[in-house]
Amino acid sequence: MDDHRPRPTKRIVLLAAAGLAALAAAASLLAGWVDWHGVGKWLLAHAAMIVLGVAAAVLLAAAVREWLRHRGTLPRAQERERAPLSWWAVAAGAVLVAAVATGATRWLLAEADKAPPAGQPAARVEAIKTGVGIGAGTGGILALMLAVRRQWHQEHATQTSDHDATQRRVTELYTKAVEQLGSDKAPVRLGGLYALERLAQDNPTQRQTIVNVLCAYLRMPYTPPTTTPSRRLGVRRPLTKRTAAPTPTQDDAATIQRKDSAREEREVRLAAQRILAQHLRPGTDEPDNYNETYWGALDIDLTGTTLTDLDFSRCRIRTLDLHAATFTGDARFRGVTLTGNAGFNETLFTGNAAFGGATFTGEAAFGGATFTGSARFNGTLFAGDAAFDGAAFTGEAAFNAVLFAGDTWFDGATFSSDAGFNAVIFNSSARFNGATFTGDAEFNGASFAGDAGFDGTTFTGGAEFNRATFKQGAPKGLYLDEQSSPSE
Repeated sequence: MDDHRPRPTKRIVLLAAAGLAALAAAASLLAGWVDWHGVGKWLLAHAAMIVLGVAAAVLLAAAVREWLRHRGTLPRAQERERAPLSWWAVAAGAVLVAAVATGATRWLLAEADKAPPAGQPAARVEAIKTGVGIGAGTGGILALMLAVRRQWHQEHATQTSDHDATQRRVTELYTKAVEQLGSDKAPVRLGGLYALERLAQDNPTQRQTIVNVLCAYLRMPYTPPTTTPSRRLGVRRPLTKRTAAPTPTQDDAATIQRKDSAREEREVRLAAQRILAQHLRPGTDEPDNYNETYWGALDIDLTGTTLTDLDFSRCRIRTLDLHAATFTGDARFRGVTLTGNAGFNETLFTGNAAFGGATFTGEAAFGGATFTGSARFNGTLFAGDAAFDGAAFTGEAAFNAVLFAGDTWFDGATFSSDAGFNAVIFNSSARFNGATFTGDAEFNGASFAGDAGFDGTTFTGGAEFNRATFKQGAPKGLYLDEQSSPSE
């Protein structure tokens, strides 16, 4: 059977070093290289200082070690649990005690030999007693160190046991909550959502994992319930002959059950959306004053998800992936801060989309997105590249006072209604090649610091470029009316 225990490389090195040190000490005694009598006198004269210095060094080393552990920078080798005390350590301690007792006795006997001949026997007896006492004291110090080590092991074992118990409890709660999400009953699924929320609130290290579970639940296939218009108040229906209500069939009952299940699932998904939004809002721009319910800037993956009336306003998110997602109802992202990349490629907005005052620190991809309602990006900051190539804007598109710091693409985009780019700033290249503007297009006061591409752009309605500036020169093929005043 293979022995997986680590090779005793350190033990061999330590034993060899101790042997060499003992050999060197014996050689020095025989050859007289070291004045051990003088060394002993110096050690006795400075014993208090030496003890205090060693104690101070040990305490400072312990303090630095705890500080490094608190900062999380302690190497893994220092974090490993101490191995049980081996035989060589006990042997080394016994040799140390014997060496100290022998050395002290020899030195005291040498001092006793300097006494007058009549008092030498008594002096030698006292020297031997004192040497034995020094050895016993050294052994007591080693015993105290062993007791301290034993106490440390007990405390460490208690902490490890408590940590393991906590981790087991977290795992049990997590497993139970995830099982609840798979229930066919909506109240049970809601209970699972709120159990996960509480677990994430109490355990910061589990927050990204639990957010991933919530996102995975929202990514499950889902068909929103169809709503039938209610009868408007104040409108009288024509009098008709009352007939008996038809007897419900089994198919009708199944249809009603499916509609009820869809409505219940809608409430569960709305609860999951609210949980995500609540814990992604820091509540303030000051990191030291973030809300206690804020879970930090996390990664959100909602690709292909069907979302209803999503409100991520004033949230702070690391990365956001909404590729091929469908928004039923309005989508609110006002004041959202994205510290990483944001993906909205092929996303469908069936209602209004509000991105006013948002901050996109990384790349923002809206390629092929469809905005059925109004799309408002007024005052938004795009610090990285922004891609709206192939996007379709059915309703009003408002990009007024937007700052595009990186490259911007609107190639092939279609604007079926009015489009506003007033006072927009393009710090880098801006391309509208092949774009179609069916309604009015306003670029009044726009600033194009880089290349501006309008090749093949179609303006069916009015196009205004009043006070627009082109630092690279007005693009070829762009029709400017008499009121426009582009400058080099």
